[in-house]
Amino acid sequence: MAYQVLARKWRPKTFAQLVGQEHVIKALANAFASERLHHAYLLTGTRGVGKTTIARIMAKALNCETGITAEPCGVCSACTQIDAGRFVDLLEIDAASNTGIDNIREVLDNAQYSPTAGRFKVYIIDEVHMLSKSAFNAMLKTLEEPPSHVKFILATTDPQKVPITVLSRCLQFSLRQMTPQQVTGHLHKVLAAEEIVFEPLALNLLGHAANGSMRDALSLLDQAIAHGAGQVEEAGVRAMLGAVDQSYLFDLLDALAAHDGPRLLQTADAIASRGLSYEAALHELANVLHQVALTQAVPNALADDLPQRGQILAAAQALSAEDTQLYYQIALHGRRDLPLAPDEYAGFTMTLLRMLAFAPAKPEQISGNVSPAKPAQISEKASPAQTTASAAPSPAAPTNNVSTSTQSAPVQSGATALGKPEQATQTIPAREPIQAATPKTESAPTYDDLEPPPWHSEAAEAIYQASEPAPQSVAEPAASVIESTPSASPVRENKPAESFNGDWRGLVVQLKLGAAGMLAQNAELLGYSDIHFDLQVAEEHRAVATRDYQDKLRSALSEHFGRDITVNVNIGAIAGETPAIMLVRENAARQEVAVAAIQNDPFIQTLVCDMGGTIDAASIKPL
Repeated sequence: MAYQVLARKWRPKTFAQLVGQEHVIKALANAFASERLHHAYLLTGTRGVGKTTIARIMAKALNCETGITAEPCGVCSACTQIDAGRFVDLLEIDAASNTGIDNIREVLDNAQYSPTAGRFKVYIIDEVHMLSKSAFNAMLKTLEEPPSHVKFILATTDPQKVPITVLSRCLQFSLRQMTPQQVTGHLHKVLAAEEIVFEPLALNLLGHAANGSMRDALSLLDQAIAHGAGQVEEAGVRAMLGAVDQSYLFDLLDALAAHDGPRLLQTADAIASRGLSYEAALHELANVLHQVALTQAVPNALADDLPQRGQILAAAQALSAEDTQLYYQIALHGRRDLPLAPDEYAGFTMTLLRMLAFAPAKPEQISGNVSPAKPAQISEKASPAQTTASAAPSPAAPTNNVSTSTQSAPVQSGATALGKPEQATQTIPAREPIQAATPKTESAPTYDDLEPPPWHSEAAEAIYQASEPAPQSVAEPAASVIESTPSASPVRENKPAESFNGDWRGLVVQLKLGAAGMLAQNAELLGYSDIHFDLQVAEEHRAVATRDYQDKLRSALSEHFGRDITVNVNIGAIAGETPAIMLVRENAARQEVAVAAIQNDPFIQTLVCDMGGTIDAASIKPL
């Protein structure tokens, strides 16, 4: 008789022989015992977990000559023919090969006829998600209300690709992957029945290598038997799988704990001399580090019968918890980057050298390198609420002549504090250098410190009143500032007429416009003379170009220049830049500079490259 592979020879024939699917077996067994049968079943799960096997057992349970039962006899003609694959009323369809609508129509045409030999006509459609959309649509009605003698059993590894209209017509069962212990136990029974000599540790390796698939485990067992010439040995299975002997892993951990670079490379060379897989080495090294971390956190987490228990406990004592976590993370990243390395040896050794080079920072190192923020730095940026509150006159703030005079005489104090227009023109474009060189008070933030932009704020008047820089307040003594407040109006009255130098943005900053500041901020200067200003406002800002705002702007300009000024405001497209657009552009440029500074920081780059960190650009704000 020809040899039959173990995966086919040891395919379960009854529900009792199934391994690891107790939740499905219980539901099906109770349904067959009470004859509460659904007309369509859907079995989902990864490869090798028993979908087709359960479908065939269900076909036997439905057609066994002893009756509908959860325990088919296995000896009647129906059971034996189903096991042999020649039962006339069991049709197994491979949807991966028969995807078209014509194949499904042939099945549906035959479904109306009564079964020939069995009690039910059973259709097993494997990999049902491969059917075309038209094929699914063709079978919907029959799948919902099939003849009483028809049962559909669908199987798929990808239920997400099955239309919801099909899923709603089926009774669904999700099959789980089997644990390594369940796979190992079943392999033990198979080898005992086959009378093959084996080592238990070899079965543990096969159980982990199967990744939850019993069919894969039996196929690997066939390969291991052939590799070991009729025996299953640990060394042979390790060589077959390309796995690394656990002793090498603990040699690596000992060298890392001792910071012994030569010994670390010698161990890596020994792995290369045996022709083992470096990818598997990093995989098992991460697994061992996981067990070491478990031991450090929960000493009783390891099983007593674990072969490497003593070595894991010794490694847990030699390594700190911080080092273990760091080595685990580096091993994962090293395994991920292994295909990018010049060769596997280079990638593996660089991963080990990275473990040797990096070490978690100690608390004293962190406290010694990072200096606390200075109080002046914290108080430089004041909130809008603080800015508005500080605008009230108070003798406790003698240096803030702009805010003090604003409450008493907004227009006159603006002219007194700013002085000549040339000074304002030089101050505005160089806001950032002025912020760095000139100490600011909490009551005088710049435009860049205001969020959201002032032209969109309901409290625009208070913000503009408090947003004027005060260069003269630094040079003048504090006492003179207090005395100059009541005499602000006479100074304005005796001030000679000024001329405009064309700097519209600088002029807007000088003026104390209040609510009319929204009109000035969103207006483009088209032309001007000594007594006339032509402005252009975009259509979306028409609401701030009403007659009231124009009158307030004209009044402020007349007061500032000491002569009657006329203002003409047009509604149309903006060709150049308004003060508001300039501010948005400059803030965006400052944001880009801040983001680039964070991204180019060596410490941040280390966190991103070695620790898998990410930078949230939205959380970065310029100072």
